[in-house]
Amino acid sequence: MHKNHGGMGFKDLTAFNLAMLGKQGWKFQTKPDSLVSRIYKAQYFPSCSYLTANLGHNPSYVWRSILKARFIIRGGHKISILDEPWLLNGVRIDRHIVGENFVRDFSMSSLMNTSSKG
Repeated sequence: MHKNHGGMGFKDLTAFNLAMLGKQGWKFQTKPDSLVSRIYKAQYFPSCSYLTANLGHNPSYVWRSILKARFIIRGGHKISILDEPWLLNGVRIDRHIVGENFVRDFSMSSLMNTSSKG
């Protein structure tokens, strides 16, 4: 529902939820010393990384949900900046742009700021 009609303005609540769960998974990868990361690592993936973790025995609903969003984190390492529909409304950056040779080997993960507090 639109903000003007009392809603929160989300177009797709499922996509927003996945984004927030993916953000938590990203923090497992980039901030392994945070309290939440250490707790989840100790409980669910003590001998591997978040990207290779299994569901495990008797997982919580939150852990199941965070694992379901793992494809977002895995995908960011593989999605090319060029010729992929990652911009608003599925728009692509054409491979034939000026300076293409400078960005052809970069992926979406190279655009992410891992040092911000967001």
